[in-house]
Amino acid sequence: MSNAPKTVLCIHDLPGFGRAGLSVIVPVLSAMGIQAVTVPTAVLSTHTGGLGTPARLANPAYGPAALEHYKRLGLRFDCIYSGYLADPGQARLVEQAIDLWPDALAVVDPVMGDGGRMYRGLSAEMVPALYTLCAKASLILPNPTEAALLLGDPLPGVAGEVTVESVAAQARRLARVCPRVLITGVPAGRGIACVSVSRAGEESTVRTPLIAKSFHGTGDIFGAVLVGRLLQGNVLQAAAQAAAVFVGDCLKATPDEADERLGVWLERVLPRLTVPGAAG
Repeated sequence: MSNAPKTVLCIHDLPGFGRAGLSVIVPVLSAMGIQAVTVPTAVLSTHTGGLGTPARLANPAYGPAALEHYKRLGLRFDCIYSGYLADPGQARLVEQAIDLWPDALAVVDPVMGDGGRMYRGLSAEMVPALYTLCAKASLILPNPTEAALLLGDPLPGVAGEVTVESVAAQARRLARVCPRVLITGVPAGRGIACVSVSRAGEESTVRTPLIAKSFHGTGDIFGAVLVGRLLQGNVLQAAAQAAAVFVGDCLKATPDEADERLGVWLERVLPRLTVPGAAG
């Protein structure tokens, strides 16, 4: 059907409590009129950011079996969007999805770390695995720490200040790996920036005001809105602007005294996505 909703295959973690991963990606895409089909990389009682050791439900055979089932059903995906992977083997799961649906836009968020450090629980083998995966993607969304890990550069915060200029240089190098690169969460004076570079030589920087709050899950919200806007026909710069503005709106809607581990109060802002263009 020509008017059927766009469909995204979402390969991310699913925390039961704490607004992150699939628990925010699915409602964001649904609010934008896009069907989310989920393949959880890990089912967790909470996300892994400061809420203790979560209970885990693990079945390594599930992901490949789910993809094969979807292929047998004849499902078509407009986009494959991956994020947190529990181990290097799951990078191959995303590669399998890209191979099965080669016409889909492949968006990879190479989740490995932030603030100059790798996330706890991830092995060093995750870096080459995600590098290989990024080479098969249409668009990658690293933050400055993840860009440095992919390139083998010194981690930011350890070897110097992150700037828009230094990140743009890294994005140009990463564009040799993936055709389009968007580095997120770049300090830009009193603002925060996203720096994009394409292999074709296009470059742009999107700046939004800095909101002095930090909550888990905002990167997943950003990525979901970005994917949604791209599927609605926005160019990358406009999609990044819309995603950044929406995350800012979520932060503004969350009280200052709210526990950052629990994520932003997305529920209050979600209706804005149902009106085309309302997030940007």
